Amino acid sequence: MAVTQGELYAEIDLELSWSEAQLPQVERTKHVHSLHPYLGKFIPQLVDVFLHRYFARGDRIYDPFAGSGTTLVEANVFGADAVGCDISAFNCLLTRVKTADYSTGELELALRGALKDAGDRGGDASGSSTPWLDRWYAPQALAELLAYRAAGEDLSAAYRDVARVILSRAARSARLTTHFDLDFPATPVTAPYHCQKHRRECRPVAEARKFLVRYTTDTVRRLREFAALRSARDVDVLHADARTVRLPHKATGLITSPPYPGLIDYHEQHRYAYELLGLVDRRDDEIGAAAAGRGRGALTSYVEAMSDVFANAVSQLEPGARVLIVVHDSKDLYPAILERSGLRLEERITRHVNRRTGRRAGEFYEDVLLCRAK
Repeated sequence: MAVTQGELYAEIDLELSWSEAQLPQVERTKHVHSLHPYLGKFIPQLVDVFLHRYFARGDRIYDPFAGSGTTLVEANVFGADAVGCDISAFNCLLTRVKTADYSTGELELALRGALKDAGDRGGDASGSSTPWLDRWYAPQALAELLAYRAAGEDLSAAYRDVARVILSRAARSARLTTHFDLDFPATPVTAPYHCQKHRRECRPVAEARKFLVRYTTDTVRRLREFAALRSARDVDVLHADARTVRLPHKATGLITSPPYPGLIDYHEQHRYAYELLGLVDRRDDEIGAAAAGRGRGALTSYVEAMSDVFANAVSQLEPGARVLIVVHDSKDLYPAILERSGLRLEERITRHVNRRTGRRAGEFYEDVLLCRAK
């Protein structure tokens, strides 16, 4: 018997479930939320609902899996202090850039200057490359990326980080891959190919400067839009292991969307950034990495690691603090994780996740685990 839409949504929290028409991509990626592509991104509107439902301005919100910084950005706009932790150096860089306080006019002048400086170098490939970079970029594209990297290093520390994010975003687009496979390309593409995205023959990218120019403009625009919303509340970003990190202050609440077991390799997702920027690679400390698979041993390790993360968090939360965890717990792992962490489940809220693309058919749901620290 067919299930009606009303029956389908009877058990679903509609305030946390949106259709594409209700919540188009332009809203999901507003201002700094789309400063750089990122797989597994938390929807900012979810965090906004949680903040207004369960917290007050002046609270301090902790996210042990800061990722691309969604919780920290939304907490700041809401008027709460925020602290985030992530094992990925790139994630921390991106989150710091999103949440920092800039003089946007001065920032734009600095970034335009870096572009001019890089251009004046004439695609000079000075500075070290790596075998990985040599393999994945055409000579001109790599020379332009390295020239911009050198120019960015002459900027002040805060502006240098913004230039690094622009460089990373341009590097993602300038790789020798097809236009329709930017997430996890397997091998470099060096010859013309039939493009599934454009439905014609395309050629691999040979240059990077056009991306550097485009993303400089887009980055300044997005940071300027966020600056109009940004509050003066504190934002702390910690490059650390959430199992052992010590927070600078006790938090009054926690909002997070943890990695799912065996789904995404978060370091490999941004390999180009690690290669270009020389970031510290701690992929061996990732929890639930795709490379570990989803076998019994991997799931056991995931439960142990997540239990350690939340137990460590509970020890640094105010007594009775609210903890919200957004998960697709298809393996029913979280009852054990919550029990071992010292968290008491108060409510399990189901939300419908709109697939938003015909290539991914079928219904998909997430649970919001509303907990209290015991």
